[in-house]
Amino acid sequence: MKHPVGIVGVGNMGGAMAARLLEAGWPVHVCDIDLHRVRALELQGAQVHHTPAQCAAGVAALIVCVVDSPQVETVLFGPSGAAAALAPGQDVLLCPTIAPQDTERFAARLLEQGVAAVDAPMSGGPARARDGSMSLMLAGAPEVVERRGDLLAALSGKLFRISGRPGDGARTKLVNNLLAGINLVGAAEAMALAERLGLDPGRTLALIEQSSGQSWIGSDRMQRAIAGDFEPRAHMTLLEKDTRLALQAAAAAGFEGPLGAAAHATFARACEGGLAGLDDAALLQLLRQPRPAPGG
Repeated sequence: MKHPVGIVGVGNMGGAMAARLLEAGWPVHVCDIDLHRVRALELQGAQVHHTPAQCAAGVAALIVCVVDSPQVETVLFGPSGAAAALAPGQDVLLCPTIAPQDTERFAARLLEQGVAAVDAPMSGGPARARDGSMSLMLAGAPEVVERRGDLLAALSGKLFRISGRPGDGARTKLVNNLLAGINLVGAAEAMALAERLGLDPGRTLALIEQSSGQSWIGSDRMQRAIAGDFEPRAHMTLLEKDTRLALQAAAAAGFEGPLGAAAHATFARACEGGLAGLDDAALLQLLRQPRPAPGG
């Protein structure tokens, strides 16, 4: 039986998830401050609500798919927040990439009122969210994950059970996204070098994709960058945030690696340089530019 599902935050990822569920016949309730996005989903059969509390009332599971911890705080516990409308038996899937301690805090607050939370960050981008091939990293009580098994299977064919402890999904996502950030910076650096050496970037990338330098995110983003397509599927600000959170988690664990800080600094420089609103493929634009000389 396909129970009603609420989704708060129907941007690139949340909107793709909503469209997938609607296509599969799930009753979907949506809420977002972007009226254009909710209206598009309404035309596909979604029921639109103006507040998270309205969206949460009566659904079996609520998916929170916003950007950061302050937004999750507002969605759940702010004025007209969803928590006030949630009751025992309803479950919450926390999908944003946020600090593990924030995930733990949100899950604990929900549990105080008898509502279970699954730490469920996602990876793969909007196209993979839409076709069900994205990855979902699941950390939560096994009985809750089982209870929402049909919903999770409808969202993704790549479900990874991390642990029974909310927060471990967030930790896993930060590890993944730190590597994604490192790989993307490396791919952009390599392609900028190829161009500086007078090589054809398309041919060079095609060779890399069949050789030892290949990475999924490098191929995906550099194909778009070479074509001059910087329409945001994943804004530059997201990997700036995610690599920063990963470095904070590393510092808390007493770990320091050689590449993460350099990757984060590159995303931060891109955001400061006016590329924050573009797709993170725009790193190639940044690295095409010569670095100013020290003191210049």
